[in-house]
Amino acid sequence: MNEEIKKAIKVMTDGGVILYPTDTIWGIGCDATNEKAVARVYEIKRRIDSKALICLVDNAVKIDFYVDTPPEVAFDLIEASDKPLTIIYDNGRNLAPNLLAEDGSIGIRVTAEEVSQQLCRQFRKAIVSTSANISGEPSPQCFDDVSEAIRQAVDYILPLRQEEQQKNKPSSIIKLGSSGEVKILRP
Repeated sequence: MNEEIKKAIKVMTDGGVILYPTDTIWGIGCDATNEKAVARVYEIKRRIDSKALICLVDNAVKIDFYVDTPPEVAFDLIEASDKPLTIIYDNGRNLAPNLLAEDGSIGIRVTAEEVSQQLCRQFRKAIVSTSANISGEPSPQCFDDVSEAIRQAVDYILPLRQEEQQKNKPSSIIKLGSSGEVKILRP
């Protein structure tokens, strides 16, 4: 696994886009701080850039670097959640400007899945994570569901967990206001 992770990191360091397994579904990813790479993800998905993307980190401690004053309740929710949870925070920072929503918010998920966690840990930056599909098409629940168009558009496909056939689902999504109010966007 280590060699494959190193190749993916090299591609992202060079501004490329990868296809990789996450704690939910297969994702398209890149360096979350690289504006050109993020623009390329929007291009691949044929998605307007006013619809923000999320990113993954390997540890909740890193949220402080990407969010200006995250609400304390976020850390309790992450710890208590028994399934993947994406939290949308106000006032994202230290990320590519085109990754943030129009209101400056950012969605971040702390991944516990081995491949994506190692990828984040070794890359030492947040990684974009968006479903590996053309916008409007169904999200791929396993590698076999990823379209040939997506496979051809990325620079590197992580050759790990491709044989798995279980049907995974996207994460739950909640939006946390700066004073701790919670809005469930996807249960």
